Amino acid sequence: MSIKKARSLFGLAGAVAGAVGAFSGLKAAREKKDKLALANAIAGIAVAITGAALAVRALRKDELA
Repeated sequence: MSIKKARSLFGLAGAVAGAVGAFSGLKAAREKKDKLALANAIAGIAVAITGAALAVRALRKDELA
């Protein structure tokens, strides 16, 4: 396994872990009706989605090369 592929897989795993945490924060914010925590959770979800997309793109580029 190449270093690039391993790095991409770790990035994907990190994005998944971030998404799990963000969804947990989203649930807690909705229960508490905390708008600031809700905005933070939504931003965290966006970051996780972007990170996952970047990791997938890197994996695809590695397969093509």
